[in-house]
Amino acid sequence: MRKFAVILACAVLCLFVGTALAEEVVKIGHTVSLTGGASMWGQSEKRALEMLIEKLNAEGGVLGKKIVLVSYDNRNDAVEAVNVARRLVEDGVVAVIGPAQSGNAIASAPILEKAQVPMVVTTATNPYVTLDKKTEKIRPFAFRPCFIDPFQGTVAARFAFRDLKAKTASILYDVGSDYGQWLAKYFEEAFAKEGGQVVAKEAFRTDELDYRAQLGKMKELNPDVIFIPTSQKEAAMAAKQARDLGIKAVLLGTDNWGSPDLIELGGSAIDGGFFVNLTDLADPDIQDFVAEYRQKFGEDPVLPNPVMAQDALLLIVDSIKRANSFEGPKVAEAMANTVGLKVTSGTLTIDPTTHDPLDKPAVIQKVDVTNNAFPFHMKFYPQDVK
Repeated sequence: MRKFAVILACAVLCLFVGTALAEEVVKIGHTVSLTGGASMWGQSEKRALEMLIEKLNAEGGVLGKKIVLVSYDNRNDAVEAVNVARRLVEDGVVAVIGPAQSGNAIASAPILEKAQVPMVVTTATNPYVTLDKKTEKIRPFAFRPCFIDPFQGTVAARFAFRDLKAKTASILYDVGSDYGQWLAKYFEEAFAKEGGQVVAKEAFRTDELDYRAQLGKMKELNPDVIFIPTSQKEAAMAAKQARDLGIKAVLLGTDNWGSPDLIELGGSAIDGGFFVNLTDLADPDIQDFVAEYRQKFGEDPVLPNPVMAQDALLLIVDSIKRANSFEGPKVAEAMANTVGLKVTSGTLTIDPTTHDPLDKPAVIQKVDVTNNAFPFHMKFYPQDVK
């Protein structure tokens, strides 16, 4: 009997200690591509988050609790992203960082919304990440620290027409990608509004890497620029094939271009191209972050994802503090009323009517193959393209 009592007491004590320890941590989810073609950004995101969490925990965590990052690989796949969202809800996370890709974020949003878990994406720029496409109403638990595609497409068109002096443009895009489809649309509309003409708009299907037929049609029309809103792999292949066909147009891309693979795969064919990005290594606002990342990991961060991931985490932590709560609805309400928050990229103010950031700039970077770099070219603020 005494032995049973001792065992029971130990069990109760273990249960009590386990519960107490569980209450001392707060879980923040991270849905990210850690394998596959987008993994270089995903791995950099995860490193940057772990680096920041280490600092935040050294300062006391949030509301007295240690922050624990729960990361799962969504493999840059919408179905897997939904599975990851469900796992994170089951794990009891108070908020989720990511996904980075718009299609994955749009697929994940309903799961997290039903569970009332705030989602702060990193680089998912499609408007329908924070806006329900069926109802056109704001998603109450979806937020982002990055600009959105209408702005990115407008910046690209404005830069092409006014700075590159392009009068004609062609578009090569992935018809199976929400990202590519919408950016193609926004660029076309903005370029026409500027006074330019899109003379060809050619599509390909996801995973296709031979674009000679599409590019051949463009060559006959001799466009001044070719807009390619794709990832670095497709852009590099398109650049090589375009130059092989004798196309001289300036190549113009989007924030998915910003990877060392672009130069490695595209070589001299991609040299002199330009692309829109959220930030770059020369941005004065992120120099402390870049230096810290280099010192800790011995390499440059793969921008812009790690910067946006840290912005997302800082938004979550600040909102928890202002809400004085870990409850999803209260945290989301605080997020929607964020004004002038100091984050890694600078400052962040959330528009409560859209859950998108106000005054988030875009940079133009040039592809410099000789120096294996993407030097800063110029910056656009929202007021510059209104």
